[in-house]
Order: sequence, then structure tokens, then C-alpha cells
Amino acid sequence: MDDVLAGQAIYRKDVLSFYDFSVNHVTMPWFWRCPVAEVQSLYDASVGARHLEMGVGTGYLPAHAQFPVPDPRITLVDLNPAPLAYTARRLSQYATTLVRANVLEPLPVQGPFDSAAMNFLLHCVPGSIEDKGVILRNAAAVVKPGGIVFGSTILSSDVPVTPQARLLMKVFNARGIFHNDRDTLAGLRTVLSGFDRHKLVVRGCVALFRVRP
Repeated sequence: MDDVLAGQAIYRKDVLSFYDFSVNHVTMPWFWRCPVAEVQSLYDASVGARHLEMGVGTGYLPAHAQFPVPDPRITLVDLNPAPLAYTARRLSQYATTLVRANVLEPLPVQGPFDSAAMNFLLHCVPGSIEDKGVILRNAAAVVKPGGIVFGSTILSSDVPVTPQARLLMKVFNARGIFHNDRDTLAGLRTVLSGFDRHKLVVRGCVALFRVRP
């Protein structure tokens, strides 16, 4: 549990104010070699009218999303109250429900949802990528049949990792911000194979995935 808390502790109010610039315009294109537009495209193609957002960050992706309806209902789930409050303010034009919860445990939410997203969440959670598969299963349990669970994560093995990306991952893992030193593409494929229908695309060292429970 200490490692779980460490992975989300950095998302304080002062950090969230410059998070979008530092991540979307610096580390994403220059370190992870995956433009944020790639993640946004997956988001727009997958998000539903009743949506579950897990590990909410700053709410950048849902704030820029092309929802299929003008009035989506969004449930925000995070262990840290700071990003929950930040994202709720950013999405104030929508009906939102805030839930503080650990995504490694069964989710205390009212489903079923049309979609569930977990972008840049898995690499912040301790354990191997196979262990983190429980997060996808928890999401799938509250998504309706035919719904979509989707997301993205930064991998450390079996994908192209530049020297500067390797160095940044080492620093982030040492500080407990990341927990992805055992996150491999092969392991993620194993997790996704537990679903009948799944899709996986790699851009740089970022894996973008989508499953239908």
C-alpha cells in the first residue's frame, strides 16, 4: 500500500498546474516518443456516453474529448483527492461523480458504463504488468457487455526506449513515481489475451490498448 500511495503522491495541486505542459509537450514527444494526439485519438474513438475515468490526472483527455453525446455522465476514480477535485473543476460542464478508491481493488461505483479509461495509470502502480491486469478486470466488471476498456501505459522492455527515456524512467522508478521497471510488452500482451477482443498499438515506448469485455 505504501508503494501505491507513492505512485500517486506527486499529483499535488501545485504539480497539476504545470503537468499538462511538462507531460504532453515535453516528455510525451521527446522522451516517450508518442505525441499526445495519438492517445487523444484512441480516447475519442473509444469513449462512451456513460464513462468511467480511472487515474484522472488533470482531466486533459476528457476535457478535449469528442464525446458521442453532448451531455455525457462521467465517474472519476482516483486514490488522490487533489486530481479528483482538479479534474472535476475542469469538467464542470458535464455531470461528474467523484469516487476515491484504489483501482487494485473492486471498484465501488455504480455501473454499467459504456467505457472505462486508464491512461498513464498502470506504470504508476506497483507490481509486474501481469499483476496490474487486475485493474483491467476491475474495469471490465463494471462495463456493459460490448463496452470498451481502453488506455495507455509506458513500458520499459520489448519496446523502443531511447537513452534519455531510460534515464528518466530510472529516476522516476527510484523516486516511486513510476513502477514500470518490470512492465514488458510481452507481459501486457498476456494480460490483454485474457479478453476475447483486444487491440494493442505501440508508439515509442507507449502501449495503447483497447479491450471489449
